[in-house]
Amino acid sequence: MRCTDLITLRPLSGLRIAFGVVLVALLAVLPVARALTPQEALALSSGDTDARISALHKAAAHPDAQLAAFLADLLNNRVQVDGTMVQVQRGEAWVDLATGKVVTPSDNAQGVINNNYVRKELQSARAALDLFAPEREQRIKAVRQLQDDPTSVDRTLVEEALKTEKDPEILERLQLLRAAIVLTSKNAGERLAAAEDLAASNYPAVRTLLLARLGRSGGQFVELDPTVRAQIQKSLDSINERLAWGGRLGTLFSGISLGSILLLAALGLAVTYGLMGVINMAQGEFIMLGAYATYVMQGLFERYAPAALHYSLIASVPFSFIVAGAIGMLVERTIIRRLYGRPLETLLATWGISLVLIQAVRSLFGPQNVQVDNPPWMSGGLHVVANLMLPYNRMVIIAFTVLVLLAMWLLIARTRLGLFVRAVTQNRAMASCVGVRTARVDMLAFGLGTGIAGLAGCALTQIGNVGPEMGTNYIVDCFMVVVLGGVGQLTGTVAAAVGLGVVNTLLEGVAGAVLAKIAVLIAIILFIQKRPQGMFALKGRSVEG
Repeated sequence: MRCTDLITLRPLSGLRIAFGVVLVALLAVLPVARALTPQEALALSSGDTDARISALHKAAAHPDAQLAAFLADLLNNRVQVDGTMVQVQRGEAWVDLATGKVVTPSDNAQGVINNNYVRKELQSARAALDLFAPEREQRIKAVRQLQDDPTSVDRTLVEEALKTEKDPEILERLQLLRAAIVLTSKNAGERLAAAEDLAASNYPAVRTLLLARLGRSGGQFVELDPTVRAQIQKSLDSINERLAWGGRLGTLFSGISLGSILLLAALGLAVTYGLMGVINMAQGEFIMLGAYATYVMQGLFERYAPAALHYSLIASVPFSFIVAGAIGMLVERTIIRRLYGRPLETLLATWGISLVLIQAVRSLFGPQNVQVDNPPWMSGGLHVVANLMLPYNRMVIIAFTVLVLLAMWLLIARTRLGLFVRAVTQNRAMASCVGVRTARVDMLAFGLGTGIAGLAGCALTQIGNVGPEMGTNYIVDCFMVVVLGGVGQLTGTVAAAVGLGVVNTLLEGVAGAVLAKIAVLIAIILFIQKRPQGMFALKGRSVEG
């Protein structure tokens, strides 16, 4: 350009000049973005295992979005090698990674096969690259994955992530991850500092790493420095103590969770057997009816309101209560009413009803189990410590059990129907004399008991499959809860259910599931021998006799 041409150029405004200066400065300061080269992609996709792992470590030393996407393709089996060309599957087509153009693979194209070792390394490298992801959830998921295997990530990447991370929780986890990596450093001072930092860790993988440093190899300790060994042992003791508390809390939560399930299943029986004196052997089948009602409601939402499918479980709560309660009232009106005062015949009749209900469900839905999906808001769990996660579905079931128990208590103690039920329970003849329609109260009370069993079935769909014989797994436990707690006593039912759940969970960890069940049954038999009325005083129609 000639000097005279400069005179004809449009003069830049002050704003444009300032913008140009800033842009030049940024270009001078910012590093040039590094992209995955075809040679690196080929090295990651072909060759023996050691060569591929070596290439992976070299490539992963430089965080790159294109590398992260390529690793995801490798993990999902969407990569093949055609000569020296690396091709990635996009939909139904194959694309040349170097040019981005759609290509037609030759007959020599071979898909990339990842053995277990390579797949593990790819997953670790993918997680390490996610440490730089913009989304918090993606970063915290990555650091949790890497904490399970600290030796699989490069120290430089973790230190780079520490420089840029602002989130306090992720920053703390990254610091512990770095300490776990530094523990294998050649510098004794670094190892000592890392061992001190790891005392604050709650992760089983860190405990395993510390134990490995205290082990022996070739007749000598892996950790040669005695000062570092002493600190490792001190940190290990601290971690063991916290993990032990996590295990105890996990056992307690499991026991309460099991107790809440038993309580929910036994509440209905506490009404039909405890308050009415009816030995209902079909109680488990009414639980099964509630579960299938939940399955039917899920199917209705899938067909008519798929956008609201996540809320089908909420709609299933009243639906399962109505279905089980209505069938229960029909059974009471047609069969049970004619058998009051004859316990053996009632037992046999309800056992026959259970067989009829099982066969009816098999005819309608088939003999195979059906699946009720967990809604997203009940998936996952709450991490309390590293070895303790409280599943959301169990927490929701515990809360649901408390609400059902509260509603039942209010119904029995604060409503007109509850007053009539208690009156008929204590003195049927006198209640009838003052105008209580005892037959109607019997029907409603039996429907209430079977309806609550339906609610139990609705809750149980979230922790297991639904099948025609699912109720038979709970009927014996339900009777044990009601008899142990005291017939007709809701307080005793609660105490017995939670107590059995905790005790059974503790014994299972020591003696196994079968022996634990036998021990609990023997303990209940011995307890009933000494206290036939159960934990609380007996109340019910049997008192009249």
